[in-house]
Amino acid sequence: MSSSARDSDSRQQAAELADAFGRAGKTLVRALDERLGDQGVSTPRSKVLFEVNRCGPVRLTDLARAVGITQGTASTLIDALVREGLVERFADDSDRRVTLLQTTATGRRQAETWATAYTAAAHELFSILSGKEQLVLTELLHRLADSVGD
Repeated sequence: MSSSARDSDSRQQAAELADAFGRAGKTLVRALDERLGDQGVSTPRSKVLFEVNRCGPVRLTDLARAVGITQGTASTLIDALVREGLVERFADDSDRRVTLLQTTATGRRQAETWATAYTAAAHELFSILSGKEQLVLTELLHRLADSVGD
């Protein structure tokens, strides 16, 4: 097989992988959203609340980076969580221009509830893979994400 044929095959294989990855990602997010719907939350909202609870107090920019969403999307989600009394904003004592986010007592309880539901849904969805396969897939996905960067 010539070098150009191998390169063409490699490109085609990469395109098929990208298609499969995209389809699997959308399908899994939709399935997680359906399962979390019983808790009255979408996957992005639950992840944002969980990260504020885990990292808080936290800046919006750092939160967006941790969750892997844009700052605008994070801001919209935080606005809703603040209105619901799950997250509160406050000024940073060391720099009054900086706004920090943290969960309220209700938000902490809700974050734990949502995290439990998320973990159960993820376990159900990924149970078709062995523990070793899950570890390998996780490692590969982290490697891919790291290679692209933020």
